[in-house]
Amino acid sequence: MAKTLGEDSPSYSTVKKWVANFKRGKESVKDDPRSGRPKTATSENEVEAIHRMIMNDRRVTIRHIEHSLGISYGSVQNVLSNILGMSKPSARWVPRMLTRHQQLNRLEVSRTLLARFQSNPANFLKRFVTKDETWVHHFDPESKEQSKDWTKKGSQPPKKFKRVASVGKDNAPVHTAQVSVAVATQCGFELLPHPPYSPDLAPSDFYLFPKLKSHLRGHRFETDDDVIHAVEAYLEAQDATYFQQGVAMLEHRWTKCIEVRGDCVEK
Repeated sequence: MAKTLGEDSPSYSTVKKWVANFKRGKESVKDDPRSGRPKTATSENEVEAIHRMIMNDRRVTIRHIEHSLGISYGSVQNVLSNILGMSKPSARWVPRMLTRHQQLNRLEVSRTLLARFQSNPANFLKRFVTKDETWVHHFDPESKEQSKDWTKKGSQPPKKFKRVASVGKDNAPVHTAQVSVAVATQCGFELLPHPPYSPDLAPSDFYLFPKLKSHLRGHRFETDDDVIHAVEAYLEAQDATYFQQGVAMLEHRWTKCIEVRGDCVEK
């Protein structure tokens, strides 16, 4: 099960409990109703606790939430899917479905940037600059599954959009303000658009961060400085080709996004 589901697979103790319940005739992994105010993940306080954990770290796993809050795996899964409105169609937690407006926006941006890239690939790769952020923990258990991100259905994701001597555009108001655009232009930067709800079109999310975390996974760090040193050492060990490969993969992803009419690109 762990090989198939990775870090989000239920723990051995949880599976053992389920098996015992099934043998007694139970047909669901969800907690049975209880009298009075139930001590389950559906109480307001625990729903809020789960939501807070996701907002603090959008790559947190179900198993980590289960162990941290002492809430059953099935209850956590119920809160994530049915109360907070999360889904996992690919390598990240994203809204269950993009709206038509979001799809059209992704389609338009992909067409524009693909044409820009194909007109002069070498120049695009030379000028493109992107910036993003992610959490790196003191310890992340080894797993074959890549890190996942949580995004609340119907709400804006964290403002981590890309800045592109070309700079991927950040849609946050401070970056779209006329003064900010003017200053960026004066400094020789051209802002390129990046559609919301589109980690699949961001090199940091689909390329750099998964590789970095795969490299660090299984290592235990004692201090923040140890984590910083390990991250810097990994990045400094890569040559320019390594980073260019991630950016160059955008051509395929923009093409695929156009083919699926703005829908999510899984690979």
